[in-house]
Amino acid sequence: MDSSPNVTWQGNSLSRERRWRALDCRGATVWITGLPSSGKSTLGAAIEERLVEQGQGAYLLDGDNLRCGICGDLGFSREDREANVDRVGELARLFADSGAIAVVALVSPYESTRRRVRERHEQDCLPFFEVFVDTPISLCAQRDPKGLYARARAGNLDGFTGVSDPYQAPKHPALRITPALTLALAVDAILDLLHTSMGGEALTTAGASGRR
Repeated sequence: MDSSPNVTWQGNSLSRERRWRALDCRGATVWITGLPSSGKSTLGAAIEERLVEQGQGAYLLDGDNLRCGICGDLGFSREDREANVDRVGELARLFADSGAIAVVALVSPYESTRRRVRERHEQDCLPFFEVFVDTPISLCAQRDPKGLYARARAGNLDGFTGVSDPYQAPKHPALRITPALTLALAVDAILDLLHTSMGGEALTTAGASGRR
């Protein structure tokens, strides 16, 4: 992302390594993408809850919730959607740097913006895991609690992802979740991915030390 003019990054003497060692944790971002009503928020909330119960700092950055605040000034043009993803990506990066697991549940329909977020994490040597909730659009429309698919198909909602605006599915996600998996098994798969990819002591040693 671009920086504001006439500012420089303010560093401090507390390194990431010292912070993570003192807090007994390591940070990362789990980026959950998929069509509207595919199950991203439900999955993200379950991951957050499981991690916190295990003693790992985690926070869910849900797309709808963020549009009620920090992204509330953005619309749904392509430019605004890209800005939305960029903002959430920066938030996630800061959470991960702090030692927390940032769990992002966001449609994030364009491959280029998701790649940009990943690259920012990689530049900062922060783990980034893209999880694709691969739910067929027919099932998403059946589940839709807000009736957005029906409104879009009736021509009453412009630019709706999956109907009148494209969704570019990840080609090589770290993990692909389908409706064949129960919620509990999907959460297990993501936590296994974190442990395997980040090392045995990746999330926290709370379980070994008895802290809960």
